[in-house]
Amino acid sequence: MHPAVTYPLTVYYDATCALCTAEMNGMKARDAAGHLQLVDCSPPGFNAGPAPREALMTAIHAVDAAGQVFAGVPAIRACRDAVGLPSGSFLLDLPLVAPLADRAYAVLARNRYRLPRWLVTLVAGKAARSSASCAGGNCRI
Repeated sequence: MHPAVTYPLTVYYDATCALCTAEMNGMKARDAAGHLQLVDCSPPGFNAGPAPREALMTAIHAVDAAGQVFAGVPAIRACRDAVGLPSGSFLLDLPLVAPLADRAYAVLARNRYRLPRWLVTLVAGKAARSSASCAGGNCRI
């Protein structure tokens, strides 16, 4: 069981990363209830987050209204839950899957600037299509 999230959820992400920005824009477009507050932690000297800038640039972080800090996969899960997307919690909690998800996220985060442009464009296109289908707060999943 995961701790309940108290909204709003402040999300610290790297806006210099095309993949990160596409995903956060897609989430924000689905955020009809206003649960997410997005913060770009990429500017040099940024020091307003729940961890040092280096840690924030290594993994997505989120802080809920009660002060709970989530990083990596738990932060993504909290963001998805906040906008009503399936979080995959059941799968991510399986004993064999959870460590693999954490490792896969760490590898992706570490190599996000090396991703092929076609892949980022594909994901960004998906986020853009999701945003377009969220007009008026009525999102289609």
